[in-house]
Amino acid sequence: MTKAFLAPLVLLLSVITGVRADVVNIDAAELSRLAAIGVPVIDIRTAPEWKETGVIAGSKLMTFFDERGQADAQAWVQKLKSTASPSQPVILICRTGNRTNTVSQFLSKQIGYKVVYNASGGIQSWMKAGFPVVAASAVADK
Repeated sequence: MTKAFLAPLVLLLSVITGVRADVVNIDAAELSRLAAIGVPVIDIRTAPEWKETGVIAGSKLMTFFDERGQADAQAWVQKLKSTASPSQPVILICRTGNRTNTVSQFLSKQIGYKVVYNASGGIQSWMKAGFPVVAASAVADK
């Protein structure tokens, strides 16, 4: 099935079941467009990962899972809410999109965020597409 076919199907199912389909997978070009209009980019990777690859300029650095795979979800959500309320859209990015897929679902289904964009392919896809990164130390609001 193609994405063009799936999107209306998901919308129809959400109307029938009453469950909203609030997680939207996006590519690097769409991430760039959304970030340019002010949708906050939340980088959930760890500090060593930020240092290794760099980060998207203007992104908020908010580790979700630590190096051992542990998370304090409630504390993280409180920090996120200081950047974007559940009624505002957010973009989540990690290394490849796997962690953000999980966290996006959590924000949408359990916390009530209305629109969560998951950066499919993560920072690797962003860099492969030729978009710039900056040193993590250059990003404010770490």
